[in-house]
Amino acid sequence: MLVGAAAWQRANPFVIETRVDIAAPPEVVWGVLTNFEAYPEWNPGLVGMTGELEVGRTLRFSSDSTDDALTFEPVVREVRPGQHLRWEGSLLVPGLFDGEHAFDLEPLPGGGTRLTQSEHFRGVLVPFLTGWLDDGTRQDFLAVDEALHDRSLAVLAAG
Repeated sequence: MLVGAAAWQRANPFVIETRVDIAAPPEVVWGVLTNFEAYPEWNPGLVGMTGELEVGRTLRFSSDSTDDALTFEPVVREVRPGQHLRWEGSLLVPGLFDGEHAFDLEPLPGGGTRLTQSEHFRGVLVPFLTGWLDDGTRQDFLAVDEALHDRSLAVLAAG
């Protein structure tokens, strides 16, 4: 039964998706998004992000800066500079609580960028956590979107 539940959850993920339009070109937004060293200055959601953006490499970050923070070590699955970044990770063991996180950057007329941030959650624990994910994690995504928006405009203005 556990295998069946895991297979169903794999095929039917719980998805969170947010979008923000940023009045900066994709290259600027990408530069902010992928400059992990600067995250402490602006990013409220991916604390202490480290690692290399190469397919197959492991990233590392914490959910927040408290002693109770969860630490994640996802694997980079896809990198298309200026367009798309995707990583995938698991909490404890694969199949229990897995997430596939993506950032998509779409050029807008006039030189701006539409950023779509999404995560597909899968695993046997996910159906029990959808309320928590929808309330807390969605708000975290929106906070990162807003901070990325503001940081991208500041970088653009600084030239």
